[in-house]
Amino acid sequence: MVKEYADFLGSQPPYDALTADELLALVSRAEVEYVPAGKTLDVAGTAPGEHRWVVRTGALDVIDQGRVVDHLGPGDTFGYIAGRSRLPVALTVRAAEDTLCLRLPDPRTVLRDTSRLQFTHFGTFRSLQRTAADVPDRASRPVTDLMRPIVWSSSDEPISAVARRIGDAAHSCALVRYPDRTMGIVTDRDFRERVATGLLPPSAPVSRLASSPLLTVSEAFSQAAAFARMVDRGVHHLVVVGRDGQPVGVLRVVDFASSDIRSPLLIRSAIDDAADLASLTEACQLLQPTLIELAGNGLPSLQIGNLLAAIIDATLRKLITLHTPGAPPGAPGPRTSWLVLGSVARREPLPGSDVDTALVWAGTAADNAPGPLVRRRAAEVLDGLERCGLRPCPDGANAVNPLFSRPQGAWAEAAAQWLTEPDTPDALLLSSIVIDSRPLTEVALGRTLTDMMRGSTRSALYLHAFLLETLAVKPPTGFVRDFVVERNGEHRGKLNLKRGGLLPIAAIGRFVTVVTGDSRGSTTDRLRRGAEAGVLTQDESDTLIGAFEEVYDLLLRREITAIAAGAQPSWFIAPRELDTLSRRYLRESFRAIAAVQDSVEANWLSRLRD
Repeated sequence: MVKEYADFLGSQPPYDALTADELLALVSRAEVEYVPAGKTLDVAGTAPGEHRWVVRTGALDVIDQGRVVDHLGPGDTFGYIAGRSRLPVALTVRAAEDTLCLRLPDPRTVLRDTSRLQFTHFGTFRSLQRTAADVPDRASRPVTDLMRPIVWSSSDEPISAVARRIGDAAHSCALVRYPDRTMGIVTDRDFRERVATGLLPPSAPVSRLASSPLLTVSEAFSQAAAFARMVDRGVHHLVVVGRDGQPVGVLRVVDFASSDIRSPLLIRSAIDDAADLASLTEACQLLQPTLIELAGNGLPSLQIGNLLAAIIDATLRKLITLHTPGAPPGAPGPRTSWLVLGSVARREPLPGSDVDTALVWAGTAADNAPGPLVRRRAAEVLDGLERCGLRPCPDGANAVNPLFSRPQGAWAEAAAQWLTEPDTPDALLLSSIVIDSRPLTEVALGRTLTDMMRGSTRSALYLHAFLLETLAVKPPTGFVRDFVVERNGEHRGKLNLKRGGLLPIAAIGRFVTVVTGDSRGSTTDRLRRGAEAGVLTQDESDTLIGAFEEVYDLLLRREITAIAAGAQPSWFIAPRELDTLSRRYLRESFRAIAAVQDSVEANWLSRLRD
């Protein structure tokens, strides 16, 4: 019987990642329990147990306040979320028919290494991701594996001497040291564009050819993150610096694999070279085929989203540049910062995401005179954005809306009111939007928005109101036949996977940002900081990160499949479209998210005091 149950368990994710010895060790501690129809196994509100259950045969109903909200069948697991969170059991589980279950101990008490057992994160979709054998995993490989030695030069050396040294080293760049200890870089492109064309003679000092400051990445960067920076900045070289901030190597784009590198850089180069809207629109037509290619080559989904955000940024910057010269003579307008909001700001958009924008211009709260001119230019930019295939926000979070385009002083007054009077209309919504903002132009001016939120005292009243706003979006409770059961008991024929899976996690990331005052990075970056700051436990952080990665991967790859088929991407999925494994992972992710929401709501104040 032990072998039979080990064979069964070994065919069910995540246990299928365990070795034969590990499976036998786990199953040898298992108990087999027969559950007759109608018997209750878990009761809502009771203390959590130390075990988890796996259905071997039969079926169980999951019940919330008398309503059946989910069905569990062979291979489905329950009981582990309450056990890890130590919260009371949230839902009642009752046998719908005669059922046989395996009662397993917590694997952490049996196995020496649980890293392969992905219930550490309550399950992951990694087994569903396509990973081509010939594509290296740049999500984790360090840049030090790919960097090349540095060719050094002093600033007064002749260009010809530096060019010879670069050629002898079979390299494509050199770093230039200046007398004041600053540094610059000279690349093969500089030689082609300025020396080969006669703009500079070979005898000129290399300092006239070099550019500075250096664009650097830490040696702790992954290759994926470094490549995203290349695309974001439109460069072909990055300088790798060590812990002391000194250069230790150089990354060249030619050293990356061709298929998943050159396409995004080709788009970025075409955007940079666009002289008008027509050529920019043509450049953006390369975006969808590139997304299809990147997904087909197995690039991690969040990395694809990061690259998509970089292309959106570059397109917006180019549009702003194209339309700025259209200002009336003698009326150049105020110094203005464009900002992106939401998932684009967090660098995790999906192919079907719209682009939310805002504007801030230098001036006092009463300095509204530039508003009409600024918004007229913004309308031209957003019209161009739509012609490039990128959709502005249909719900009004756009730079043409006076709510999202104000002088710096007006933003400051609004932020002060949100923090002191969070119950005023739209205070929490607008402060959430500001938290998820990232400036594209006039960065110092644009950062004043988040600086206002970070620099002001956040009262317990505001934090509690923001927490309630954070927890307002709930994941579904499960699936009953071909219906999605929402938390309020409503049955729907389709699942909005973005609203039910991504938004609740992103909202917790925003709450972490409000508490810590640090708005940098993606949702997963924020969740890690939440654990470091004690706002979340490590288990909660790992749980949410795993769930976010799973749901994002499923959504992105479904959207790209739709694009490849010529269909419109959608965040809605009918349960019947999901295979058994996807349903299982989604169910577990939804319950894990709900467990963390309950835990944060119950413990947030004590955690902040600690």
